[in-house]
Amino acid sequence: MGLSVFIVRHGNTFAAGEPARRIGAATDLALVESGVAQAEALGLAFARGGIGFDRALAAPLLRTRSTIGGILAQQPAALLVEPADWLIEIDHGPDEARLESEVIDRIGEPALARWDHAAEAPDGWIVDAERRIAGWRDLFATAEGHVLIVTSNGAARFALLADPALQHQAASLPSLKLRTGAYGVIERDTDGLRLAAWDVRP
Repeated sequence: MGLSVFIVRHGNTFAAGEPARRIGAATDLALVESGVAQAEALGLAFARGGIGFDRALAAPLLRTRSTIGGILAQQPAALLVEPADWLIEIDHGPDEARLESEVIDRIGEPALARWDHAAEAPDGWIVDAERRIAGWRDLFATAEGHVLIVTSNGAARFALLADPALQHQAASLPSLKLRTGAYGVIERDTDGLRLAAWDVRP
């Protein structure tokens, strides 16, 4: 059996018109109304595409657990959500809960660009890249079937760094980021791992 991993970023945690802030593992926000709608849209899109999940993993925050719940509500059979601590959001340290403009003032735009394009963490952020990459590698090596993962933007990008072939394919992406309510797909067959989609919103 092959493997298809659907990597979803949780839905919106800020309402339209509300200034977005850098929110990480230290801030457990709920989904706003539009985020709940994003989770439902993802679930409907997967169900209408005939995608039935064999496993489901989520980071242990309210926004990720709510998103995966909305997706799985559209599945024909109940599925137990497995916790995975290597999927939890990163720790933004001194930038936690700050406005994006304030973060840029502190670290500079080049540092933020390195984070978005190469997953190089700015000074003061706690990322634990090795543990995250090890988690993705283990999943890609051992899992089978259709696997649903709901996590954060900070954690999802390390899936693209877990394998040289994925790194090569990801080099053509405009960014390693996933937007809220968007997903990527990584597949494994006899030829290895392949990036099938990234940053797709239903």
